[in-house]
Amino acid sequence: MTRQAATAKNKKKSRISEPPGPVKGSRSAQKEDTRERVRQAALELFSTVGFDQTTTKAVAERAGVASGTVFVHAADKADLLSLVMGRVLRDAVEKGFADAPDDDLKEQLLSVFGAIFAAYAKLPKLAEPFVRTLPNAKGPNSEQVQAFTFEFLNRIAGLVSAAQERGEIDENVPPLLLAQNAFALYFFALLSWISGYATAESVLCPHLDMALSLQLRGLVKAR
Repeated sequence: MTRQAATAKNKKKSRISEPPGPVKGSRSAQKEDTRERVRQAALELFSTVGFDQTTTKAVAERAGVASGTVFVHAADKADLLSLVMGRVLRDAVEKGFADAPDDDLKEQLLSVFGAIFAAYAKLPKLAEPFVRTLPNAKGPNSEQVQAFTFEFLNRIAGLVSAAQERGEIDENVPPLLLAQNAFALYFFALLSWISGYATAESVLCPHLDMALSLQLRGLVKAR
């Protein structure tokens, strides 16, 4: 056997004996799968047992992971609730915007806020603790929800700008300011429902419907 042939044979053996490398993205996929199991376990326990009664240990057991794994995906229990509700709110907002009419600002707002109310109504045991804990919650999931809130306000402002272009709202009205006012009316309606002053059926109509009508009445562009 020549030296070149021997060298080629050794290289071939070396290639064959090398263990296969890791599948690209497998670790990331596994982490995402674990995160989803933790999120789903928290959703199930929070919505049945209740937020205050559920422990992170119970969530870990339901998810089939070690207790410490929960804290890889959430800073604490409040942040874990933000992990759960962040997905719920994003899905609701997307549905609300998708179902909104092409014109009529008030109906657009009712579509968006109505989708959020519907999502909360399906998870009544999560609404109160989420609203209660979010303002002071720390952690990556809570920060994402708070960032999403500002993103949401900007999308509402976009609806206002479009209404101004249609001549529906006075062009001198600051879009983001009106978006904040509309959000404040929605949030008051949400608190009314959580506190038991309004039912899930009446919180959108007539309560929020009337409040938005009153808000927008003075902002209609003069004909």
